[in-house]
Amino acid sequence: MMGTMSEGKGIAVNKTGKYLTFTLGSEQYGLEILKVREIIGIMEITKVPRTPEFIRGVVNLRGKVIPVVNLRKKFDMETVDDTDQTCIIVVDIHLENTVLQMGTIVDSVSEVLDIEEDDIEDTPTFGTNLNTKFIKGIAKTKGGVKILLNIEEVLSADDVQALSTTSSSESHSEQNNT
Repeated sequence: MMGTMSEGKGIAVNKTGKYLTFTLGSEQYGLEILKVREIIGIMEITKVPRTPEFIRGVVNLRGKVIPVVNLRKKFDMETVDDTDQTCIIVVDIHLENTVLQMGTIVDSVSEVLDIEEDDIEDTPTFGTNLNTKFIKGIAKTKGGVKILLNIEEVLSADDVQALSTTSSSESHSEQNNT
């Protein structure tokens, strides 16, 4: 029987596709282009009190309040000042019965690459105590490797709940102020 299942691993996930690549520090990352809604320049971000440190705040994007995550903080990287290359990638996070939009701050956007499954290696095992579910795979590309992110797994369920609460409470307070 021909199939796409690996024995003992369940259904195989086809990783071939288009990925938007971006940088954080000296590292290159990639997101599935189908998860990306748009890329915007850095804009005024309103800090929301009592949110986790990696949530930089919210932005008003054409009348919709979007929570913004600082990926450097989320990945325990050194924070740096914004530059003219800093931008926000707005992504769709699919959760159960809803789609949540959120922004992710990155140092710079690189390019969209077509990456074949043969060029994507499974996430290396770094030990039993390290959760790497947020890494979809490691792409071997011209000039190096890119860490392909599973954006839904970058944020834990608690993180997403905090983001959802942040954007909905900010939306309600904006509506009450009009």
